[in-house]
Amino acid sequence: MLSNIGSVLILCILSLSILIIYNSYVDIKIKNQFIKKSIYNLSLFQTTATVMSFFTLVVGFIFSDFSMVNVYENSHFDKPLFYKIAGTWGNHEGSLLLWINILVLFSYLFLIFNYKHDKKFRLYTLIFQNFLIIGFVIFLLLNSNPFSLIYPTPSEGLGLNPILQDPALAIHPPLLYVGFVGCSIYFSAAIASILSEYNGKQFALSIKSWVQVSWVFQTLGIIVGSIWAYYELGWGGFWFWDPVENASLLPWFAISALMHSVMVLEKRNTLYEWVIILCLLTFILSVAGTFLVRSGILNSVHTFASDPSRGLYILIFLSLMIFTSLIIFFKKRKKETYNFNPNSKETFILANNWFMIFFLVTVLIGTLYPIFLDVLTNIKVSVGPPFYNIVIIPFIIPFLLFMAIGPQISWINSKKNYLLKTMYILVVALVINFFLFYFFGSYGFYSNLILIVATFLILHSIIDVKKSLKKKFEYPRIISHLGFGFLVFFIGVNYQHSVETDFNLKVGETKKLNNYEIFFENIKIEKNKNYNSVIGDFKIINLKKNYVQQLNPEIRIYAQPETLTYEAAIKSRVNSDLYLTMSNVSRSDFYNIKFQNKPFMIWIWISAFMIALGGIIQLILKKDEN
Repeated sequence: MLSNIGSVLILCILSLSILIIYNSYVDIKIKNQFIKKSIYNLSLFQTTATVMSFFTLVVGFIFSDFSMVNVYENSHFDKPLFYKIAGTWGNHEGSLLLWINILVLFSYLFLIFNYKHDKKFRLYTLIFQNFLIIGFVIFLLLNSNPFSLIYPTPSEGLGLNPILQDPALAIHPPLLYVGFVGCSIYFSAAIASILSEYNGKQFALSIKSWVQVSWVFQTLGIIVGSIWAYYELGWGGFWFWDPVENASLLPWFAISALMHSVMVLEKRNTLYEWVIILCLLTFILSVAGTFLVRSGILNSVHTFASDPSRGLYILIFLSLMIFTSLIIFFKKRKKETYNFNPNSKETFILANNWFMIFFLVTVLIGTLYPIFLDVLTNIKVSVGPPFYNIVIIPFIIPFLLFMAIGPQISWINSKKNYLLKTMYILVVALVINFFLFYFFGSYGFYSNLILIVATFLILHSIIDVKKSLKKKFEYPRIISHLGFGFLVFFIGVNYQHSVETDFNLKVGETKKLNNYEIFFENIKIEKNKNYNSVIGDFKIINLKKNYVQQLNPEIRIYAQPETLTYEAAIKSRVNSDLYLTMSNVSRSDFYNIKFQNKPFMIWIWISAFMIALGGIIQLILKKDEN
């Protein structure tokens, strides 16, 4: 029953998209009030059908309707309700339906909230957005239907991948998808802008809020995913340069560049072509990341749905998107000439953009190089932190300097002299760095420079808070830049002063290392609703500071599907995290123990959330302004 309802609703979405495209095109050619009203109604019906289709799938998971293949493969009776609901998007088919939901919702909301803008521009946006919707709905129907039936109906399901049964990962995909799929609306708007010749400041205003919304959600999605990987996968770090992590980072660089460029287009009515390119690039990178994750060509713990046929469809669809958008862009483009004063805000924003594009290209090369090398030479390599550290770190230094100085510069031609103030702040940053060096010990040349410029950005942002007490619209930028400065600073300190070691230990044994003594007291077995646990009881003694901490890492045994997971025990404090994992050594009484002391981990997460908070406040202030 639920399967039939869901399938009918999917067909309704497809039919309504075709009708919206037809009516929008007719309305562009002939001004007809009846057609205009029908477009609004069709969009409302389409949104309703889309949300109902997703709700139907959620109901199927809640009530364990194993007649549907998707529910059978990703759920079971004993799974907690929260993970039954999260299981809806914890698989390829369900996540694709969520993707379509966000496409449709953004399409409808753009039509409603952008009513002040040119009608032709809005209708062209609607047309291209619905072409995207049709493409993904056909993909869903051809080989990714979440409502496919299985005969005979099984009495029990296979269960959800245990590493996905986690609160952070339950909310990670929806956050990331709003960021990813939200890019589609300004992809469509960019093409519409070219065709309708609706450009300049008005175009910037039409997409500004949508860019900010997608940037905020994608930032939050990346942060939550990073936190999940930190405590769930047992790696013990904040970023691993995993190919799928990189796939989510690529569009973030493009959105960040776009968000700043839109400001120039709004204030100075220039960089229009560059804004169009970034609008197109952002969604293309989002779809490219989806292709990499779902095609099976990436080797990562994060990948799923390794189906070459699905990958081929996305690749064809991606190619059509790229060629169509480029043909329209080059056919209709009107070449711009930029003549910026070097001492102007727009010059600094453009420099910020080029840094972002450099980081994007670096990560793209690091992600795709192993794939091409494997295809061409059958040699398998992995590109890890050493590559990114060597290439990116030297450019982080001038990037942070530009972030600090750029907001102080005026538009068009800044006549103020910030050199003296900049020198004072730089001297204070050097003094702070000297004290860090004195109290915490030596570190490398680049690390030293990174900490100095991060401190420089932090001090600049703090001073800006006092300056901007009466300029509330400066708060978002100050908070985000301050958060970024703190993020780089705490990452630098964490990188230099982390303690990490692996060793084998039996119950009752003690291991001494550095200033710590680790005593393996006991193990116990616990039965939970959908897994059993082997829990280690460890006493961590800090010999230098004379305090004791109890940590209890777990080995979880899931029955459906049969899986072992290793859960880290983490004690978060203001100044550091104690991190411990254990895994059984086959056919012995020994357990492999991984112990880490990670300085300022909690501040890394707080700093990252500060970056997103700036965007959230910007949206709130924008609403008040309107």
